Amino acid sequence: MLEKLQNNRNVLGLLFMLPAAVLLLLFLTYPLGLGTWLGFTDAKVGRAGQWVGLENYAYLWSDSVTRLALFNTLFYTVVASVLKFGFGLWLALLLNRNLRLKSFFRAVILLPYIVPTALSAIAFWWIFDAQFSIVSWALVKLGLIDHYIDFLGDPWNARLSTIFANVWRGVPFVAITLLAGLQTISPSFYEASAIDGATPWQQFRHVTLPLLTPIIAVVMTFSVLFTFTDFQLIYVITRGGPLNATHLMATLSFQRAIPGGALGEGAAIAIAMVPFLLAAILFSYFGLQRRAWQQGGSDT
Repeated sequence: MLEKLQNNRNVLGLLFMLPAAVLLLLFLTYPLGLGTWLGFTDAKVGRAGQWVGLENYAYLWSDSVTRLALFNTLFYTVVASVLKFGFGLWLALLLNRNLRLKSFFRAVILLPYIVPTALSAIAFWWIFDAQFSIVSWALVKLGLIDHYIDFLGDPWNARLSTIFANVWRGVPFVAITLLAGLQTISPSFYEASAIDGATPWQQFRHVTLPLLTPIIAVVMTFSVLFTFTDFQLIYVITRGGPLNATHLMATLSFQRAIPGGALGEGAAIAIAMVPFLLAAILFSYFGLQRRAWQQGGSDT
């Protein structure tokens, strides 16, 4: 009997998946379920909550700070993701050429991504400091400005500064992933299009972009997920300030739940992020469906 089970591929597959399933159950399913439950209660730190239904969500809908955090999160995610895609695609196309020291440049580009996020955030906190900013100092020395810029004290300056930090950190992931996708495209497509008289722009539009679309869908889904749920950069650089101008849903959820003690309210904010994350996942799904169509596969 045991020998028969060992030779059964389905049983072996389930056994190999069991450790991963246990880890997912403990560290993903249980916290998600607990957070969902807390979102419908008035739980506080140190006190079990009572069921309040949609009361937390009704309050958050009318809360100006939560609405501001939602705007900040959407603005931060859209702008940063578009910039990361643009710069990442440009770098990928550049590194896909036959350049000297190509391997060296690829390694250098990865540095912003492999540096710990908290360390990067501390560096940007110093770079954007109101009194000791190296950026302001350089611009003053060049005669381009006559006073230091308040990067983190002005709401819009702070928003743009945090977006810059996120783009700097996220571009390497997008660039390297798209570069890997570019290298899977057969040179014969470009040779055939060149014979037909296609310009470099036409080759990019009609060859590179369609064949790279599945990779773009996946990498941008991950980029949007990472950006939408960003916490460390914002918390270290601004703590959500000034005047809640850089509070994202993730940082506001933490602030309400842990320092503020309102576990139910903080959990409700976190759960409210789920529909946006599901939308990003669906974006990736339809991108993969496009890949199946390109390869002549079925959509089912």
